[in-house]
Amino acid sequence: MLIDLLKTDVFADYATQPSLLRDRFQNHQGLIVIDEIQKVPVLLDEVHWLIENRGLSFLLTGSSARKLRRGHANLLGGRAWRRTMVPLSVQEVDGFDLEKAMVSGLLPPHYLSPQPLEDLRAYIADYLKEEIAAEALSQNIPKFSDFLRVAAITSSELLNYTNVARETGVSAKVVRTYFDILEDTYLGFRIPPWKTSRKRRMILAEKFYIFDVGVANYLARRQPSLGSNDFGKAFEHFILMELKAYQSYREPELPITFWRTSSGQEVDFILGDKALAIEIKGSSRVHEGDLRALSALREDGPVKKCVIVCLEKQARTLAKGIEALPWRLFLDRLWGGDFPIHQ
Repeated sequence: MLIDLLKTDVFADYATQPSLLRDRFQNHQGLIVIDEIQKVPVLLDEVHWLIENRGLSFLLTGSSARKLRRGHANLLGGRAWRRTMVPLSVQEVDGFDLEKAMVSGLLPPHYLSPQPLEDLRAYIADYLKEEIAAEALSQNIPKFSDFLRVAAITSSELLNYTNVARETGVSAKVVRTYFDILEDTYLGFRIPPWKTSRKRRMILAEKFYIFDVGVANYLARRQPSLGSNDFGKAFEHFILMELKAYQSYREPELPITFWRTSSGQEVDFILGDKALAIEIKGSSRVHEGDLRALSALREDGPVKKCVIVCLEKQARTLAKGIEALPWRLFLDRLWGGDFPIHQ
């Protein structure tokens, strides 16, 4: 049974009389799916009652956590498993086209579209209308639109609220709120730094990423053709999307961090407790100079494995046992469980 709260008549019924859920379904057999549950948060009380008193099973989906938290909704503590859906993974796409994905992103309608840029334009317009204006999350939609562009340009960089505020024309406090809105509406996420070091002073600022590489490139007005600087940034973003997909579907408790020292040495991502260090290079040849950050990280503590994910055609072992892996092979090994990501 599907209850779609995007339908205006269905929404009106349950928004005005939430008890209809109990009246209609207390003797129901089978799964009940409620889509966009955040539109009628009070329904969660009825869901709670039906679980406790009738043993019913529900699948609840939504695209924003902000309204639920703001309305102090019943979050079904201990009665619901939480899962986060992310854009498509390479593992879900036959004949995956990397360069196409850099432009379209990996939301299914965009990746499969013959005109992904038009779909991205419409998606951003709908997001500003539905999630921001309709929810009254921002009183200044033009400024928020400017912020979205700056957030996309600085996606993958260290979070600096003051710099973003200067570019956007609002206060740093407002910018912090804007980033919270992006997280609450699942349009972005933070990656924390790995904070412990035996020898070096670490950077403690977080990084922020737009949730989809196509959306980020569209907002930042980037054209990530192969070999360009824009491609390197987009390629790193794409690999992170795969790491987030793996985390969401296989290892929800798996930490994803990055390593950066105050002197500027940086390793893109670390999975687990220093278990797998990953440097990403959007180039067809890895050079000895590309090993410096990984070598410095190894000197700083026990790392089980170091890899460079790149566009080379064949895997090879470099100095100090660091592996250069073609991106597709890396992802196959990641999803195949070949890497040591647990202590």
